[in-house]
Amino acid sequence: MNVLNKITTMRKERHWTEYQLAEQSGLTQSTISSWYRKNTLPSIPSLQKICDAFEITLSQFFAEDCENAVLLNEKQFELLNAISRLSSTQQSSLLDFLNKL
Repeated sequence: MNVLNKITTMRKERHWTEYQLAEQSGLTQSTISSWYRKNTLPSIPSLQKICDAFEITLSQFFAEDCENAVLLNEKQFELLNAISRLSSTQQSSLLDFLNKL
């Protein structure tokens, strides 16, 4: 997988310029541009910011089968983060509760 090509594809799917991606991710445009000029990979923290801007996880970014990847909106991402902090018993209880709704 070419990380920079994937970022470009995802950016273009949203009709974002590099500047808009920088705004959404909290990175500088010069940082993003330098990846392409120098053909270097973003650091993991920078890539996480890119994923946050696209509202996806790092796992989704690296998923080979993008056709079946589930894209999360901000609220869904927040819910999953909250659930991940629960114990296994709490997660089971929450799932039982949700299934009864």
